[in-house]
Amino acid sequence: MFGMGFTEILIIAVIAILFLGPDKLPGAMIDIAKFFRSAKNAIGSVKDTLEEEINVSDMKKEALAYKAQLNDATSRLTEATDVKAQIGSQISSLLDDEKETSPKTPETPETPENTAPKVSQEVTFKKKPKKEENTDV
Repeated sequence: MFGMGFTEILIIAVIAILFLGPDKLPGAMIDIAKFFRSAKNAIGSVKDTLEEEINVSDMKKEALAYKAQLNDATSRLTEATDVKAQIGSQISSLLDDEKETSPKTPETPETPENTAPKVSQEVTFKKKPKKEENTDV
């Protein structure tokens, strides 16, 4: 116990009997036993607390690993959804380029009908003259 042999414990007991006397020795031994029991319980609770802390740190590490995986998956998903927008913009730019480079449609050939000045036609209504009523009757 505590790295002490039987002879060392016997010497300590003899010194305790000499200093405390036979009357106080049993009470002192009980107090010492209570002290060792409480120290043992305190050490056990410290061990439990450390084990819980170690488990908590392990759980934190696992949670951070999961978080990193989720962030990676989120970035991949964002890239996948951006591909649709990128393809749409590329298609629209290709269509714009095609419109710019395509030859213009030939205009209608000029014929006398097409070359005549275009006159807008307005429709007007003429007012009817008022009939004069005979008031001589």
